[in-house]
Amino acid sequence: MAKSEKIIDLMIIGGGPAGLTAAIYASRAKLNMVLLEDAIVGGQVRTSYSIENYPGFKSIEGGKLADLMQEQALELGATIDEFDLVERVDFSDKEKIVETTSYIYKPKAVIIATGATPKKIPVPNEEKFSGKGIHYCAVCDGAMYEGKVIGVVGGGNSALEEALFLTKFASKVVMIRRYDYFKGEAATLEEVLHHPKIEVMYNWDLVDVSGEKFMESAKIKNTNTGEEKEIQMDAIFGYIGTEPKTGHFKDYVNLTPQGYILADESTRTNIKGVYAAGDVREKQFRQITTAVADGTIAALDAEKYILEAKRG
Repeated sequence: MAKSEKIIDLMIIGGGPAGLTAAIYASRAKLNMVLLEDAIVGGQVRTSYSIENYPGFKSIEGGKLADLMQEQALELGATIDEFDLVERVDFSDKEKIVETTSYIYKPKAVIIATGATPKKIPVPNEEKFSGKGIHYCAVCDGAMYEGKVIGVVGGGNSALEEALFLTKFASKVVMIRRYDYFKGEAATLEEVLHHPKIEVMYNWDLVDVSGEKFMESAKIKNTNTGEEKEIQMDAIFGYIGTEPKTGHFKDYVNLTPQGYILADESTRTNIKGVYAAGDVREKQFRQITTAVADGTIAALDAEKYILEAKRG
């Protein structure tokens, strides 16, 4: 059967903080809009155990913050379509097409807010032990390792925050850090360094993991001396950065060599009526607050663009 066509004002692709904020503003503007999310609404925020740098909340669970954003958008009249996958897009200054599993949408404007996914740990056995010792979401999988030794690889805020969260389950958390410093917030680092369950191994790099059906040990290498050793470990959680989800858009919008969408501070891309908001956009800082700002700006500019297009 041929797919039904839907003519709408605005298509928002991605349901993290940037997409949800855009949906809130678009709904308040009474735009005929649809937000598409190919997984669970909330993005990476939903997998964060605790958020302590979002204005208005001294501390809030990531899932709770995502729920509040989603509820607000829905109460304002936003249409949110979860799990309807984008199959292809076709963007030009004159026409935008977004084909999903169910429909062919023809929006006047599009906001790309697809975010980014965790980078895989670059070790030979990553695929073999993915989900069987190698993980990327402490909130999702940490409880599997009650009383076990858990490793964390990474040097930013995410690594520090998730190491603290994993102490709820682990008998010991080992932070494997290839350099002699971290890039996270001073207050979080201080908490990590003084936590009795956390051991920080500076100047060590993860080389590989091994085991039978599940991970049983990690091989690490000293980045100064070259010494290698194997340590007993039941799991490794990786926080070594993210990769933007821009596969569907690479033939249309301009990207950086790393795959992030090039857009100015108004979030406009090289195509009229197509915007990039949140972690998918090339920018210096990627925080929930900067994603929310992007979503606001994109929706307001899109509203103006759509009204001008309707006037002809």
